[in-house]
Amino acid sequence: MGRWLTVSILLISQFCCLAQNVGDSTEGNPKASEFRGQNQRFQGQPNILYPDTLHNKRLIGVLTGQGIIYFGSLTGLYFLWYKDYAQSSFHFFNDNDEWLQMDKMGHFFSSYYLSSLMYASYRWAGVREKKAIFFGSLLSYAFMLNIEILDGFSAEWGFSPGDLAANTAGCLLFLGQQFAWHEQRFLIKYSYHPSKYPQYNPELLGTNFAQNLVKDYNGMSFWLSGNIHSFLPETSGFPKWLNVAVGYGAEGLGVNETEFDRYRKFLLSLDVDLTKIPTRSKTLKGIFTVINLIKIPFPALEYNTKGQFKFHPLYF
Repeated sequence: MGRWLTVSILLISQFCCLAQNVGDSTEGNPKASEFRGQNQRFQGQPNILYPDTLHNKRLIGVLTGQGIIYFGSLTGLYFLWYKDYAQSSFHFFNDNDEWLQMDKMGHFFSSYYLSSLMYASYRWAGVREKKAIFFGSLLSYAFMLNIEILDGFSAEWGFSPGDLAANTAGCLLFLGQQFAWHEQRFLIKYSYHPSKYPQYNPELLGTNFAQNLVKDYNGMSFWLSGNIHSFLPETSGFPKWLNVAVGYGAEGLGVNETEFDRYRKFLLSLDVDLTKIPTRSKTLKGIFTVINLIKIPFPALEYNTKGQFKFHPLYF
């Protein structure tokens, strides 16, 4: 639990570097004509130009950085998560019902953004579009698969087919959109609001806000945020930054089931694609790219499996 968010934190640090590098790729470059290639979009960002030709130095840098992060993060996960638990022979474990699939949504989220990041890294180095999509998604899948294999040798967990399916879905969501539209019209987003549950099981759900962000699935929601303008004519006049989002959450997780009901929540709300907000500032572009993983608070309509409809004036 929480390992997927550890992966996501690593992604955020890379997003920061990537956003700065992309901003530097054309501005102030006397050879800007090299960047006359397709205006491919990363996370819906219309202002990113990738080079037409392969930049060997950049590619070496990307591959070196990926190798360091790949093996370094797996080593870190081993010492953070696995070292203190007994090892066993490889085995499978069905954990699909433990968290009402909220943990699977976390895997979906991480594999999607890892695919997106790897793709953008390759395109920045001048790798052609189709190859960048394929290798970016493949590397993301391999990284997440290695985590599942580590689980398979841990007596505490096991290789989870459900986790593998969620990882696959995240990679395919990115790959399919990029092949079909050369942009991401649907984004996966995360939101969190403090819940009442950690006080009843702080060891499992966290003892402070930072830990709650990682451990308390009761306060998390995952969203599929779709950009409406992308499906309309350019002359429609509809705001390019306005999205509609459907979300999923759950409550009653990680606490005594005889005292609290476990139920699912289905949500409908609006959202903002921050990368569609025009700005000339490289700093703002970088900030918008990073925080675009987070669902912007808006009013929301909830339906839950207790048969209730609820309206939230502002939902985080």
